[in-house]
Amino acid sequence: MKNDIDIAIIDYGLSNLYSVDLACKKAGINSKITSSLEDIEKSKGIILPGVGAFDHAMHNLKEKKLDHAIYNFIETGKPFLGICLGMQLIMEESSEFKKTKGLGLVKGSCLKFDFQKIENFSFPVPNVGWNKINKTSSTWNKTLLSKNEDGDFMYFVHSYYVEAEQEVVTTYSNYGKYEYCSSLSYENIHAMQFHPEKSGDKGLKIYSSLSDNLEK
Repeated sequence: MKNDIDIAIIDYGLSNLYSVDLACKKAGINSKITSSLEDIEKSKGIILPGVGAFDHAMHNLKEKKLDHAIYNFIETGKPFLGICLGMQLIMEESSEFKKTKGLGLVKGSCLKFDFQKIENFSFPVPNVGWNKINKTSSTWNKTLLSKNEDGDFMYFVHSYYVEAEQEVVTTYSNYGKYEYCSSLSYENIHAMQFHPEKSGDKGLKIYSSLSDNLEK
């Protein structure tokens, strides 16, 4: 039986699923919210979104055997996109609440912002709102940001940030004293700390690039 899913949006119980699904459909992607291992295996690409606690998310992924489904999918070379918590989960570990192992697809860890006050300006935690993404990588045109511009504003909601090896970082953003990785790309793995599905036309360009990267 033919599987006509372009993108499997992984449902593990901690996700902003419907806004991601809507953004996919606006970009002409036939997407499906699913926790089916078969759907994930047969799709042309997968998205791991997420909002919530790192340890709870890893527990859910393992309980549903979705961690192994993701590992197997990555081996196919087809595109993977992690969004917000989904970006953090692909790292080796997080210090949220307690040290918890992640999927380990990319070397690095997740650290928490400290509350900051610089002169008369406060930087609360979580970081919520619009912020610029600044290009760091010469391979920008080979990533899902190929249709975007250096300095585009994207929408963020997060208390933790990713610390990754410089060669995989595609953009950084600033929050008070912090200069942190806001997106990365490694082989067929793409991940973004911001929410492209909540970032208007600039964010939709990312879904359009994802569509272009799917097998036709």
